[in-house]
Amino acid sequence: MNSLPDAIPAQPPLRGVQQARVVLRGAFATAGARQNLLILTVFWIYVACSNVLYANSMQASIAHLAGGEQVFAPWSARLLQHLLLYPILLCCVGISFRVGWQPLWRKLPIQLLIGLLFAVSADPAMSIAEGCCGTPMERQHVMSMGTMGIWSKDDIPTWLASATTFLLTYGFALALIMSFGFYQRLRDAQLRSQVLERALSAANLAALRMQLSPHTLFNLLHTIRGHISWDPATAQSMVVQLGDLLRRLLTAGERDFSRLDEELQFVRLYLGLQQRRFADRLTVSVAQPDAMIGAWVPSLILQPLVENAVVHGLAGHEGPVTVRVDAVVNDEMLSLRVVNTVAPGKPQGRAGIGLRNVRERLAIQFGDRASFSAMPGYNNVWIAEVRLPLLRDGPRK
Repeated sequence: MNSLPDAIPAQPPLRGVQQARVVLRGAFATAGARQNLLILTVFWIYVACSNVLYANSMQASIAHLAGGEQVFAPWSARLLQHLLLYPILLCCVGISFRVGWQPLWRKLPIQLLIGLLFAVSADPAMSIAEGCCGTPMERQHVMSMGTMGIWSKDDIPTWLASATTFLLTYGFALALIMSFGFYQRLRDAQLRSQVLERALSAANLAALRMQLSPHTLFNLLHTIRGHISWDPATAQSMVVQLGDLLRRLLTAGERDFSRLDEELQFVRLYLGLQQRRFADRLTVSVAQPDAMIGAWVPSLILQPLVENAVVHGLAGHEGPVTVRVDAVVNDEMLSLRVVNTVAPGKPQGRAGIGLRNVRERLAIQFGDRASFSAMPGYNNVWIAEVRLPLLRDGPRK
């Protein structure tokens, strides 16, 4: 009976991540090489056309003054010269990128040598181009100058001028490539920063929503517990209502935005539960804005405000408490207002976790376009108001 082969051990996650990084790095390197090749090609075409046009215009001016004497090489020779220099330019730039620039004191001389290597090849390339494109007399003259004209004393000034010009041209090409690379890295860093910022905002919103659920559940369970011993029927009914409330709470907690009518329905359910416990003291009023039935608001944005209104409104006295929830639209701004009565002479300063939660969520989701205020009003009332842009067609992505 053949034995089963030994199980192949699973690849460690770290090794898989490293291989993925290598693949991505290779893909980006290929994309960067193609981009650099395109940039160098376009740049070199521009340089070749510019040199040909400049030489032709100068030749026309000199011919007008000197009676037709040919001083500059013909356009065909100049085009061939740049065609011969093109692969040399690619090689030199590739070597430059491999060498790098750090440390600068050590790599700068090497970079200068690479640039000089490209610059000194310009004059031999021109000699070859003239030999290929010129007349038979010109080709014989070029071949008779010894090593394509490099060692002729009369051509030293021309050779120096050509080397200086092409050294500067090489420097411009290298700077252009490095500038595009720096711009691309900066753009990628900005994109990564935006992605991280959005992820952080989403994580903050999720954390803020998670703060709501346990806090709300604890208060509602405490409310039901007060009815279990002396009114079991009411407690059972409240448990059913609590189940509906928790279902809505979990559903709303998974979304950043909810419809205004759903948010107000959640508020009615919560206040209804509290009213069952404090039937002799608590009076609630929730608006029914039919004109804004399709408006969208941040999920659970009203829940901490109404909970704050009930808890702090009932504290400190035995009198009746009124909680009113209004929704008003003015100049494409939606105002959600929670007003509750408080004990006469009760000290103010109710900046608890619920109010901080509302303020932080508005700052994350709307920035400066939304505001939140909580302050005392006239006749022993407390007003908490949220102002945010009116979203008629759902939240903006």
